[in-house]
Amino acid sequence: MEKSKVYYTDFRATNGITMPQKLKKLMYKAGIDKLDLQGKYVAIKIHFGEMGNLAFIRPNYAKAVAEVVSELGGKPFLTDCNTLYPGSRKNAIEHLYTAWENGFSPLSAGCPVIIADGLKGTDEVQVPVENGEYVKNAKIGHAIMDADVYISLSHFKGHENTGFGGALKNTGMGCGSRAGKMEQHNSGKPQVFAEKCKGCMLCIKQCAHSAISYDENRIASIDIDKCVGCGRCIGGCNFDAIANINYSANFELNCKIAEYSKAVVQGREQFHINMVMDISPNCDCHAENDAPILADVGMFISRDMVALDRACADACLKQTPLPNSQLSDNMSKADFKDGHDHFRNCAPESEWKSCLAHAEKIGLGTQDYELVEMK
Repeated sequence: MEKSKVYYTDFRATNGITMPQKLKKLMYKAGIDKLDLQGKYVAIKIHFGEMGNLAFIRPNYAKAVAEVVSELGGKPFLTDCNTLYPGSRKNAIEHLYTAWENGFSPLSAGCPVIIADGLKGTDEVQVPVENGEYVKNAKIGHAIMDADVYISLSHFKGHENTGFGGALKNTGMGCGSRAGKMEQHNSGKPQVFAEKCKGCMLCIKQCAHSAISYDENRIASIDIDKCVGCGRCIGGCNFDAIANINYSANFELNCKIAEYSKAVVQGREQFHINMVMDISPNCDCHAENDAPILADVGMFISRDMVALDRACADACLKQTPLPNSQLSDNMSKADFKDGHDHFRNCAPESEWKSCLAHAEKIGLGTQDYELVEMK
């Protein structure tokens, strides 16, 4: 396989050019106008940021992407799927309120905002995964699969499990419905935390497999033999009394993310943008964001998400750790063991290379890239 081109520009502003304008220019240089967008529905997959987190991509950048798509005749919409964990984005109503609070509205983003897997995270399409080893049928948010063209707009930053989050994480995990996220994240079933259960019986209405019952005190419990792990009860609980604690090993998680990513993009036009900025140590799903571990690097674009994530990782590994960060704190510990990798030095239990390797193995892209710089 020949090298994939990855287009890059830094965050320097000259001659009155704004950052959103610079992003638009880079998009055209990367060949966005070569895509057939005329009259097509274009899903722009973004993370709207958890309530309280301020490290997510600014709406200004999303608007720039939407404007370019519209200029080329496309019908863009910003989208994400509901979360598996309890938080401010576990159903479409709370998710939209969070998006609006964080600045993402049709006015600010220049296009509609749609939650792809519906009100409770159950509106999904099962998509066969070509060459899938861990996943045979990925469960993807319906609106994302209804789109003709897929664009990822990702905040590239650290991650406590996968080392970093970029185009693959934003696509594979982010486009999964609640059941899809369950399949990737977990090897087990959800459980009820009795001290939080209010006996409202909302969860039993979500279960299609008669796996939920109540005791004499109206406390719910889940029969793991009947439970299929769809996660619908998690979204149905208004009191965060149900959660999943059975997590897959990071290697398996990474492989599933790669396979879910392939399910999303296979057979259709794709375009991927990584903003390597505000490089916080953890996922934007946190209700807070710690100080950046590295300085801002730049904007990267490619039609190959594997090459894109590799180029961004390589660029980050060349940076000097920032002081007063989780990374520098770890490196100053007396028992610090240098992994020669900023992401693993920040989160020693994390692992990222297996995701890229597996994505390459199943034909999603290549880690060999040519970096094309735009001033």
